[in-house]
Amino acid sequence: MRQVAGLAASIAGAWLALSGAAEAAPIEIKVVVVTMFEIGADSGDTAGEFQLWHERQKLDTQLPFAHHHDLFLNEKTGVLGMVTGEGTANSATAVMELGLDPRFDLSHAYWVVAGIAGVDPQDASIGSAAWADYVVDGDLAHEIDAREIPPNWSSGYFPLDSQGPDDPTAKAPPGQVFQLNPGLVNWAYQLTRNIDLGDSASLQKSRARYTGFPNAQKPPFVLKGDNLASMTFWHGKLLNDWANEWVKRWTHGKGNFVTTAMEDSGTLVALTYLGPTGKVNKDRVLVLRTASNYSMPPPGVTAADNMKKENEGYSGLGASVESAYRVGSAVVTEILKKWPTYRDHMPAAKE
Repeated sequence: MRQVAGLAASIAGAWLALSGAAEAAPIEIKVVVVTMFEIGADSGDTAGEFQLWHERQKLDTQLPFAHHHDLFLNEKTGVLGMVTGEGTANSATAVMELGLDPRFDLSHAYWVVAGIAGVDPQDASIGSAAWADYVVDGDLAHEIDAREIPPNWSSGYFPLDSQGPDDPTAKAPPGQVFQLNPGLVNWAYQLTRNIDLGDSASLQKSRARYTGFPNAQKPPFVLKGDNLASMTFWHGKLLNDWANEWVKRWTHGKGNFVTTAMEDSGTLVALTYLGPTGKVNKDRVLVLRTASNYSMPPPGVTAADNMKKENEGYSGLGASVESAYRVGSAVVTEILKKWPTYRDHMPAAKE
């Protein structure tokens, strides 16, 4: 009987401890840094999207997370870092899980998506950093194999519930297009537009091949430009033309395709669903994509040959992860510095 009583007391004590932990005040998060992948370890080797944030922001407190990758927190600053995993399925589920996690108060948090991307050489060079006003999903669509499309069609990829790629009656289904908070995006761009992103001989060599594309031949720079999010890693001039038209269509001519990546529509659909609960503020989201490679080949090179080369290692990988940190961390630093104001009042660009 004594053993049973002791066991009961132990169970009761454990239950009280768990109850107390559950009732503990949630941790107020000031900034969530959303990255999508890491290469190898989180520190000390080739850096993916998360490593520089982990090391330089001192995200030293590891918190278990039932997803692709654990969370990491700087308890002093309130910056939380996550790695969602690649693709919209991973980003949507990871962000939804975090938004519902009772350990955190995310109601005043800013979300800084900081990842690499392909870049349209008509707009920018590898190593450059683009703040998005719009994120457009590239997966919600019909598709006919290019070898079977009618001769008068511009593409075999066309809107859902439409009669073809040029159907003017096509309407965007939920999750097709997201417009970010213009005031916040402009503020971030104005704050970071003159940041020196550096240069290197290898970048110069890569971009020199893009004759006839003056923006592709510039040293890395900060710009505003919109993101196409799709699970397929596409490449080539014809698909680049499609991407420009797709973004133009769904933004009614207001957006300009600059970067292509895999996850951002998933992140934004999760934050959109979470918004009405009050757990997050979807107007506090910034999407920063930095160019690790071009989305089409240089003159005289086929799409297939160029993609094979890029798959051996992105020509701008190192520069792009560095740019993502330099530009993104400037925004994080400013938010933290003025947190007493920015907690309740979002920053906006000066007129």
